[in-house]
Amino acid sequence: MHIPANSPEDYISKIPEERQEAFRKIMDLISKNLPPGFKQGVSYGMPGWSVPLETYPAGYHCAPGSPLPFITIASQKNFIALYHMGLYAKPELLDWFVKEFPRHSKRKLDMGKSCIRFKKMDDIPFQLLAELAGKMTVAEWIDVYETQYKTNLKK
Repeated sequence: MHIPANSPEDYISKIPEERQEAFRKIMDLISKNLPPGFKQGVSYGMPGWSVPLETYPAGYHCAPGSPLPFITIASQKNFIALYHMGLYAKPELLDWFVKEFPRHSKRKLDMGKSCIRFKKMDDIPFQLLAELAGKMTVAEWIDVYETQYKTNLKK
């Protein structure tokens, strides 16, 4: 579901009212727990955080000239989705998250490659998401991204 927006706050104002509080809480806790150097904005039609071009001039190989995406969040038709590229690219981080999830939620983990889906606003594991946000620095993300990108080029 694409929601045209100029800022994260503009995006939040356009999503269903019953999701706005949870969405805003996720945005706030990520902002507070993310290591320094990531920049918040709207990319790919979603609010999120990326590595700015000033820090990583090579940017995102799929969209030359754009910042390297890291975490985005979206309101989809039936759920809030949190996309964390580090989970997709770093198996140890994914393993940690999958192991920790049941300790923070009574619901089964609903997840794709980098997408965590939350259908029930009252059962979002906010503390776990805060911890996840702090698990990778800008330098670590760039290193993981470059390693994965170069490995995939060889295939």
